[in-house]
Amino acid sequence: MTAVFIHGVPETGQVWDRLRARLSTDSTTLDLPGFGVPRPAGFGASLDEYVAWLEQELREIDGPVDLVGHDWGAVFVAHAATNRSLRVRSWAIDVAGVLHPEYVWHDQAQLWRTPGAGEQWAKVSAAAAPGSPESPAVQLTASGVPAEDAAAMGEKLDATMADSILDLYRSATPNPHASWEVGLFAPSAPGLVLQALLDPYDDLAASDEMAAHLEARTQRLEGVGHWWMLEDPDGTAAALERFWTAVGEG
Repeated sequence: MTAVFIHGVPETGQVWDRLRARLSTDSTTLDLPGFGVPRPAGFGASLDEYVAWLEQELREIDGPVDLVGHDWGAVFVAHAATNRSLRVRSWAIDVAGVLHPEYVWHDQAQLWRTPGAGEQWAKVSAAAAPGSPESPAVQLTASGVPAEDAAAMGEKLDATMADSILDLYRSATPNPHASWEVGLFAPSAPGLVLQALLDPYDDLAASDEMAAHLEARTQRLEGVGHWWMLEDPDGTAAALERFWTAVGEG
């Protein structure tokens, strides 16, 4: 069995390295187009295009697989997990509150979604001096990324990633739920909703509601925030492996 990890924004698959090193199972990561890897010609970096990309990637992996999605990766995994043509044994996501029909974008997302303001953010971030308030590393630290990880993540935030971020956020209007199809609420495999209790980008009540809609279990993660895989790789790896064991036991 292979676990397939999907990262979020503004990240690459490296965000999972520390957690994956704690797993006893085989695992791999997929880098979203435009995030540390080239963006194919004609790829518009929309929500629907990323979902289609993920589904095609999964068809090329010997399955069934255990899917894990974080941040935007959670949105893409939620879509893929309900596609019954894919060989998905289980799925796990965080920030399930983002999937709620009444979800309202957080302040940084609102900036990225605003024409002009988003482009100015990209321009300033790319030109910012290391250590300045506008630098990607400092912005990431302020949003909760552990300091030792923020510098490495910030180095990956280039013009291609910035453009992909703006295109992705602007494609989900008014929120990610708006583009979902009826099949969203017909899970094809057992699911787990991870609830990092210090995550400012999630909402526990909305997360619980979406978990119920998706017929998923929930696992609350104490003492960690949005980047739980960096903050507590041991505890979160153990939580995932407990879930996978329970799925295997039927």
